[in-house]
Amino acid sequence: MEIRNIAIIAHVDHGKTTLTDALMRQTGMVEEGVSMDSNALELERGITIYSKNTSIFYKDTKINIVDTPGHSDFGSEVERVLRSIDTVLLVVDAQEGPMPQTRFVLKKSLELGLKPIVIINKIDKPAARPEIVHEMVLELFLELGANNEQIDFPTVYAIGREGVAKMNLADEAKDLTPILDTVLEHVPSASAKASADKPALLQPFNLAYDNFLGRLAIARIYQGVLKSGSDVWVKKHSGEEYKGKITKLFSFSGINRVESEEAVAGDICMIAGLSDIYIGDTVSGTEEFEILPAINIDEPTISLNFLVNNSPFAGREGKFVTGRQIRERLERELEVNVGLKVDFSTSDFYTVYGRGELHIAILCENMRREGFELQVSQPHVIYKETNGEKTEPFEEVLVDVPEEMSGSIISSLTVRKGQLMDMKTEDGQTRLTFEVPTRGLLGYRGQFIVTTKGLGILSSRFTAFKKYAGEIDHKDVGAMISMEKGKCLAFSLDNLQQRGVLYAEPGDEVYAGQVIGNTSKGEDIYVNPTKGKQLTNMRASGSDEGIFLVPAFKLSIERAMEIMNDDEYIEITPSSVRLRKVFLTQQERNKAQRK
Repeated sequence: MEIRNIAIIAHVDHGKTTLTDALMRQTGMVEEGVSMDSNALELERGITIYSKNTSIFYKDTKINIVDTPGHSDFGSEVERVLRSIDTVLLVVDAQEGPMPQTRFVLKKSLELGLKPIVIINKIDKPAARPEIVHEMVLELFLELGANNEQIDFPTVYAIGREGVAKMNLADEAKDLTPILDTVLEHVPSASAKASADKPALLQPFNLAYDNFLGRLAIARIYQGVLKSGSDVWVKKHSGEEYKGKITKLFSFSGINRVESEEAVAGDICMIAGLSDIYIGDTVSGTEEFEILPAINIDEPTISLNFLVNNSPFAGREGKFVTGRQIRERLERELEVNVGLKVDFSTSDFYTVYGRGELHIAILCENMRREGFELQVSQPHVIYKETNGEKTEPFEEVLVDVPEEMSGSIISSLTVRKGQLMDMKTEDGQTRLTFEVPTRGLLGYRGQFIVTTKGLGILSSRFTAFKKYAGEIDHKDVGAMISMEKGKCLAFSLDNLQQRGVLYAEPGDEVYAGQVIGNTSKGEDIYVNPTKGKQLTNMRASGSDEGIFLVPAFKLSIERAMEIMNDDEYIEITPSSVRLRKVFLTQQERNKAQRK
């Protein structure tokens, strides 16, 4: 059987997973309603977080598909996949056109010599402009230095949600056959170019974990036949070598893994038995073999500290609360999350390095759902010394806003050391391109939503480490700090809501030192949210006005990361997310300031 290996890449929300689901349904691999996004967080947020494998069968050909995330924080999931496949399907929204992550994933693909197939999706949108978007994609190819073969890309027009596609806009669309036929025509056969008679040679590009089988590796077989139970030799790029045994071998059929006795050259399989296997290692069926090129992953850009929860409410809700349990969980995460790094050298806290706020927030959210309690500090960007010069990470930011709001966006990003690189206005919508230091974007997304009244779209991607941009002073709000422990009362909150935005509601338990809201004047104030109304036996008209509370701004982990200050921690438990001061009492804070 012929084998084709492809990955579906795109910017976030351009329809990769929807298209993959439709391809699986058309080829009979899954039933209606089954999706590649199976993780609870993915289903809630409507985004892909982890790259996943599936396979479909069409015209006696097995097509292995890797569905990748579109968010820049999960770029490491895309980078490692591209080396294991032969072509990418680049999905582009027919209205939005190429976005920052489109550029990132396409650039990586072109550098590896892949010849993309372009799918212009969502052509049924009222504001869709497929012909213009096609030109924009061609310009992007030229800008990224594509060669003549890569520029001559095939284009398919699709509506992934309806499961239809066509080669020309004027054609009648029935199903996704045009995409499948284009894949068979333009993607080289993985099995034809592999040497089946040589010893097995494979390289893992993804990792998984099973409670019974231990670490699992998802690998592309470049030559030979791999058999279950066979001995293999592993070489790492550090020079380390060891011998192991394949205890279980799985191939993919739809989204299910099927235990197999053997896997052939060109296929993608999952192997168990090698507890120290890592992404980019070379595995062979013989002792003498050439090591395959390394799979490079971009470095993390932000860092923060994970600490044991020591608040007055510590241990109330969590099952796993000790430093040793947090350490073991982070060590397990490192086995499968290659974009993450952790420094375990200190005993009081663990420094975690990630690709962005969302990257870290997803880890924290998964941990709290598993029953962990912890505290995290404010995220900070990672600085580097390059040729004796201080450098910091910069991002390309693309903003789509109504024309009348563009001035306020330019103003707010300029204050954060952003530089306007390009500005285009069309049909009342303005597209702004900025270059902004990553630390200038920390905490900005929430403000952006308020400034644009929810009508703007902000996308960003890491570009490079560049010269330090200087101090950024953009603290807009102060903290409302509780002085007392107890339950919040409506009477007290009614007075406090005049000062700013509240994070607590009547009946919420708080403790001294907890941040229960922010102040619009930018100064920290100490308040008592547990104070009740003084009751007397005298009645008077006008003294019993009704209380009208604005709904509280409920904190999620990402929201808390955006609004927190340097002297605060986020307390994360299975059922609560709280902001608190590092030093809970005013006396401790004053003493710390004097030092």
